[in-house]
Amino acid sequence: MDSRIPRRRRTGVLAAVLGAALVAPTAVAATSAAAATPAVSCTSAKAGLAAKLQKDITAALANRKGTVALGVYDRSTATTCTLRATSAYDSASTVKVTVLATLLWDAKKHNRYLTSTEQSLATAMITQSDNDATSTLWKQLGMTKIKGFLTAAGMTKTVPGTGGYWGLTQENVTDEQKLLGLVTAKNSVLSDNSRAYILKLMGQVIPSQRWGTPAGAPSTVSAHVKNGWLQRATHGWRVHSLGTFNGAGHDYMMSVLTQDNSTMDYGVTTIQNVAKVIHKDLVPTTTTTKVYVPTSRPSEAFVAVPPQG
Repeated sequence: MDSRIPRRRRTGVLAAVLGAALVAPTAVAATSAAAATPAVSCTSAKAGLAAKLQKDITAALANRKGTVALGVYDRSTATTCTLRATSAYDSASTVKVTVLATLLWDAKKHNRYLTSTEQSLATAMITQSDNDATSTLWKQLGMTKIKGFLTAAGMTKTVPGTGGYWGLTQENVTDEQKLLGLVTAKNSVLSDNSRAYILKLMGQVIPSQRWGTPAGAPSTVSAHVKNGWLQRATHGWRVHSLGTFNGAGHDYMMSVLTQDNSTMDYGVTTIQNVAKVIHKDLVPTTTTTKVYVPTSRPSEAFVAVPPQG
């Protein structure tokens, strides 16, 4: 502070100036802090839906600790919601959808069907989250083919894990939503048969792994899911869930990536709280409509990470 100020005894204007000088930094700091916390952003062709989703998702996350990124896209109402869509997360087992898509994309390029061995590995990888099967396919494909698929899919911010640690692939919500978009609509990257095969396996995930985004899904839609989690020394538990849902005139998908969770279950609960309000807002139901209640004992396969974690 200017050493000359205390010697001046003027009031009025000087006091006002000093007051403003003391208050302004606090206001700026408060504004900066508020700006540091991103808000849920939604748009929709259906009147009132964007505002409702934004309000309900924000409320579902209001008292949850941890860091959450999400993407929602509903083709039937041209609705999109995002939160931290460009933030990178360790993929854990969610990358297994990318591995399967790469395998099918490459087979299509060579005009061949999957071998019986590849089919067995793919089934185990998606429906049971089998890590050994994933490692086998990851090694078979190699980095060139994996990066080739990512380029073809427009997944420009996804960086494959090195040293065989596929669970440390860096992914974000924007790219995961692009992937789910390719799986659920006709395109030049994946054949119709390939898309149907991916959805079939995601629809056959074992009960203990059908937690996350399917929570609260009405019985009027079919749910397809792939989850993942891993714990590391920094950012605690990463817990993620990818889901696509279609039926009764509705066609939507969501990706929820989280980290800084104290436990796996805490992250699962956060994802399911969000999923429940999204399903409720997107798909009108009656009092007799059953909704999906996931297992109370969620499980996933442990993803290999370097010893230093």
